[in-house]
Amino acid sequence: MPIVSKTIPSKHNGLLEITWVNGTKVLDTANANYSYGSLQRILQYGLKKINVKPDAHILVLGLGGGSVIPTIYQCYGKRVAITAVEIDEVIIDVAAHEFAITSNSSFQIICEDALTFIDRDKNFYDLIIIDLFVDDQVPQQFYEASFFEAISQRLLPKGKFLFNAGMNTQIIVPVIKKLQMHLANQIQIEKHLNVGRSNTLVIGEKIKED
Repeated sequence: MPIVSKTIPSKHNGLLEITWVNGTKVLDTANANYSYGSLQRILQYGLKKINVKPDAHILVLGLGGGSVIPTIYQCYGKRVAITAVEIDEVIIDVAAHEFAITSNSSFQIICEDALTFIDRDKNFYDLIIIDLFVDDQVPQQFYEASFFEAISQRLLPKGKFLFNAGMNTQIIVPVIKKLQMHLANQIQIEKHLNVGRSNTLVIGEKIKED
């Protein structure tokens, strides 16, 4: 049975809970696992379907408690460079003090809104991981074709993205169809439904430019 050891208020994510589940410390919100539980397994499923080079540059939009970082290293090795963007400074603090996820020479954490960051960023990436939730919902702006056009512009040729699209397939399936039509000349898209018996993952690959 889960044991809540600490609650932490956040203006972006409501009440955060540090919980122990079967001897493992996890980060939860009122209705969702944010890190080190089912979410980590869902993202691991997607990452195992994506190949990147050993020295890849990876962008993470939505750090949460940071469980995706060791998962990236497990999948791809520790030569990759990672930039993580997280809007919630409270969660960044939780990641550091509860889960020892801190910046180093090859891993940078930036406290900023993902849309603002993508609009101003000039770097290019081999892989972009998009895991942007408020509690158990993906904000509408991260379903828009304009957001994924901006993502496409930040990908290297043949670069990929992994999008944790949420749990409501009635919303997600039409969104994916719209993206497939709108981005047909830019991105090849595949969907994976009911990953972990809950979430839809979308994997996109940038079409190689002539």
